[in-house]
Amino acid sequence: MQSTIVDALGTSEAFLAFQENVARAARADRPVLILGERGTGKELAVQRLHYLSPRWEGPFVTVLCPALSQTLLESELFGHEAGSFTGARGRHAGYFERADRGTLFLDEVADMPLPVQDRLLRVLEYGEFERVGGSAPVRVDVRVVAAANRDLPRLVEEGRFRADLLDRLAFEVLHVPPLRERGEDRLLLARHFAARMAAELEERDMARVPGAEVLFGEEALRQLDAYCWPGNVRELRNTVERSVLHAECVGGKIRVERLELNPFASSALSSAPRQGTVSSGPETQTELFPADFSLHEELARREREFLQRALKQARYRQTEAARLLGLTYHQFRALYRKYEALEKGKK
Repeated sequence: MQSTIVDALGTSEAFLAFQENVARAARADRPVLILGERGTGKELAVQRLHYLSPRWEGPFVTVLCPALSQTLLESELFGHEAGSFTGARGRHAGYFERADRGTLFLDEVADMPLPVQDRLLRVLEYGEFERVGGSAPVRVDVRVVAAANRDLPRLVEEGRFRADLLDRLAFEVLHVPPLRERGEDRLLLARHFAARMAAELEERDMARVPGAEVLFGEEALRQLDAYCWPGNVRELRNTVERSVLHAECVGGKIRVERLELNPFASSALSSAPRQGTVSSGPETQTELFPADFSLHEELARREREFLQRALKQARYRQTEAARLLGLTYHQFRALYRKYEALEKGKK
């Protein structure tokens, strides 16, 4: 738990508001759904929720849903009886039994197969299940907390996630703020990760001066503030640790003049952003904005691009395209006419 407590750092309004929501949700013994982009620290939030709850002395069990096939996931969640399948030589207690009187964390629940979703819903409704190959009901007292980084309502519309399961899990829905919305937390976390990496290098006799202080230069601070961090806190940690490793130690100080950003950062930034994200475009690591950059022209270009993509996805049904963009039909028509007039003006 030490690294968990230390890594949950922040003083920004977004972070503190989220932590307050976690503490409030911990009091009610009901399912909680935690949503957030990759690398935002969803598991840290679930651990905090567990240890603030009345179940804090009980077990905390984590299941990574995409890591197991449907058969294995079903067996691992609910256990199995001897002889229920080839290789099942004895009774096996599943995650639900192991989490009895504690918390079961279902990570990336969006990837759970539909048949397993059916069984999960029954446990949430009635507090009991049957082991694979068994017929006797097994009763458990488990609080289920699930996390996802995908659009669950959209998966429900596509028939890939059960609507009644989503309703059951969503007694309380908490949104982990992405790093780009956490302002001053970026520098706070960067300094924390840098100090920890410096101490680790010192222990391994890789730092020249014991107890060296880590300092960030102007360019590193500029990158820290300007980069959109699509991988969130996880990417920040990797970037800072890599930068400390590459930095020189002079006079008892490790100077990080520039951040060693992810080598795949430019390709990540040029991809289509997820809902609620802000894309920085296809900039390089050293020049975030070209000399002739115009925010007005860039926003107009992105607006046209999203308009065209929505129309294509909706097969040019304007009502559906408006829904995809989160606009009313009249708002969509105004946008459509705006760019239709611009195109005609160019001819």
